[in-house]
Amino acid sequence: MNVAAILKSKGRDVATIAPDATINDAVLLLRRRRIGALVIGDHGSGVAGILSERDIVRALADYGARIFDLPVSALMTRRVIACAPEDSVSDLMAEMTAHRIRHLPVMKNDALIGIVSIGDVVKHHVDAVEHEADAMRQFIASA
Repeated sequence: MNVAAILKSKGRDVATIAPDATINDAVLLLRRRRIGALVIGDHGSGVAGILSERDIVRALADYGARIFDLPVSALMTRRVIACAPEDSVSDLMAEMTAHRIRHLPVMKNDALIGIVSIGDVVKHHVDAVEHEADAMRQFIASA
């Protein structure tokens, strides 16, 4: 199982926001879309950063409510760790664990083509394990 298979089933929609949008705008978009992270980009296909709920909560603890008027660029993570469509689910799990992150933008030829969350990875891993268990049950039943 690889990233391309995950994107095939979940879709390639990525919620993005401009670097000059406010944190308040970002919070509203996260809530409306029921997601945990936004990719920050200009109107091109590049990725300038990523902003997660964790980033916002940590900044809220440090700076209080004044963060809501800050631009997204003030809190976003600029060094974005991304993955490619051919990366395996095992690679994603290792990368997410090593860097303690929950979202990986998917890049192909320097263009953003999707995003994968830890929830997507877990769902596909569970689906694969269930498929294997079903195959074993069928094998045992036919023996």
